[in-house]
Amino acid sequence: MIRALLALVLIAVIAVIVVSLTGEPGAASLEWLGWRIEMTAAAAALLTLLVALLAAALWRGLLWIIEAPRRAARARAEARRKQATEALSRGFLAVAAGDGSEARRLAQKAADLNDDAPALVRVLAAQAAEAAGDTTAARQAWNAMLGFPEMRLAGLRGLMQLALAEGDRALALRHAETAYGLARSALWAWRALLEARLEAGDWAAALQLVQGGQERKIVSPLVAERARAALLAASAASLEDSDDPKALDQALDFALQSVKLKSDFAPGVVMAARLLAADGKAAKAATLIEAAWKGAPHPALWLAYRDLKTSETPKVRAARLSALAQLKPEARESRILKVESALIGGDPVAARAAARLLPEETAPSARIAGLMARVAFACAEPDEARAWVARGVAAPQEPDWSDLDPEGQAFAYGREDWARLAAGYAETGELIHPRFERRERTMSDLPQLPSAYAQSTLAESTAFVHAAETGGALIPFPDDPGELDDPPSPDAPGPAPAPRRNTGARRRLASGSRPAK
Repeated sequence: MIRALLALVLIAVIAVIVVSLTGEPGAASLEWLGWRIEMTAAAAALLTLLVALLAAALWRGLLWIIEAPRRAARARAEARRKQATEALSRGFLAVAAGDGSEARRLAQKAADLNDDAPALVRVLAAQAAEAAGDTTAARQAWNAMLGFPEMRLAGLRGLMQLALAEGDRALALRHAETAYGLARSALWAWRALLEARLEAGDWAAALQLVQGGQERKIVSPLVAERARAALLAASAASLEDSDDPKALDQALDFALQSVKLKSDFAPGVVMAARLLAADGKAAKAATLIEAAWKGAPHPALWLAYRDLKTSETPKVRAARLSALAQLKPEARESRILKVESALIGGDPVAARAAARLLPEETAPSARIAGLMARVAFACAEPDEARAWVARGVAAPQEPDWSDLDPEGQAFAYGREDWARLAAGYAETGELIHPRFERRERTMSDLPQLPSAYAQSTLAESTAFVHAAETGGALIPFPDDPGELDDPPSPDAPGPAPAPRRNTGARRRLASGSRPAK
């Protein structure tokens, strides 16, 4: 305001000076209490402006003096607010650093200084008590927040985490259920409930929760879709061993729903194909596998596809598998399948040609080493075959190959494995491999070759090629995933022992389910 008055006075002074210089200064007179004052109009104008400016300055000074106590109070309040904000900031940093005693001291200081943010002070007090290991004080602080609507969710979450830390999962679950009922956007409560449902193997309740989360827009449609596909496959797996026809029909329905949601989800597709084949619907099962192969080839898919027909010749089977590989020829698994189909069909030349098209790998897996060993032996090159076997002994395993157990059962998962698969697949869209993580036995990667051989290997190689052409096999490979005895030591002397097979019934993926090992 003072600056505005000064500007007006300056403009008026300039105007008066201009008028004076024009030669028309004018005249002004004032009579008051016997006094008479005469002056030019310009001087009178300037005097009036100066008096007005002086009066405004005196008025502002008077107001400044009157407002001094209030201004001092505001300054003190602002200083307290800054101190409280600083105490809160340092308190939360102390909690993050795990310094419970310092955090509690700063929380108390913030409570004494801050009257504007009681919610933050309460949260800091609760977290500081937790950092200090005082669970009783922490529980009291979180419980105190339940009485304020705006703090209720934070209090429930704190109580849930405290209950989990103390191992009381039932109490934690009750807090999560309460929070989920209070707020539609409580993602942490939804996750806690979903984890509890998955841990209990309650696939139906988990499905309802995922559907509810999608309706509340807590999770994206893509995540919900993947979660439902995995949960439906888990539901089918839980009913697959039942002897009740109605339960088997329900399992098939679950598996087909899973495939409908995610046509390239290998566990769901294999489950559906297995149940369809058992129900005499091999053609529909083949269609599902072919669609899945176009999306994401997986070794369990071609093994299930292979076993849909069990009364065909090796060459017909090889042609059928080769056609499956052609649905996505650029994929690594398709190139591997072309080699496998050539070996099954008894065509070592085609197997060698297909093997040259495999992607170059700096460290081939045991599966690739075993495949190359079988190709070399089929081409009458036993030395190269043994070199590949020796290389494969120390080679890493393939996670996808571990999804098959030694009996040939694909995705033989327990409840915990299905729970982890559902959670992981929903979040990332990638499969986990429990058997690979636990280093469980899988289908044999490496063939059994003779440990010693005579100077001439022509008869041995001829016998192998003849066996391959007639549908037999001197070297076990995935066309017959029976369990093998331990291979003989390469240093063992004497004649080459013939590889021994499990004399039990042959296992196929299209057959009924078997419990996981």
